[in-house]
Amino acid sequence: MIVIGTKCQLQTTVTESLTASAVGSGALPVFGTPFMCGLMENAAMTCLQSFLEEGQGSVGTHLDVSHDAPTPIGMTVWAEAEITAVSENGRMVDFAVKAWDEKGPIGSGTHTRAIIKNEKFLAKCNAKLDK
Repeated sequence: MIVIGTKCQLQTTVTESLTASAVGSGALPVFGTPFMCGLMENAAMTCLQSFLEEGQGSVGTHLDVSHDAPTPIGMTVWAEAEITAVSENGRMVDFAVKAWDEKGPIGSGTHTRAIIKNEKFLAKCNAKLDK
């Protein structure tokens, strides 16, 4: 049973490869929004994984975040995901996501993940390659 209120926090250090200029989402050497979103999603995935059965995984289906403050190269950033709701059928899980750097909050929002059967999901995906 998935427990509402469960949290997970992950951190990383901003490097040149994690900047907006490196990913192409901006022109400046600051922590890129796509990487902040990825860290938030990774925290949510990690938070949920311990509740899943073998062969199950989760995929992101919705992400609504704001990136409110820049972070320079060399500074530590971290993201936290907290389970806030589970659908009636138990397949969709909502999270509150937040991110900080060493000086304070840098972003926040919501994220939804769907619980999937890994093999079935990959088979459906790879079927797109069939002619």
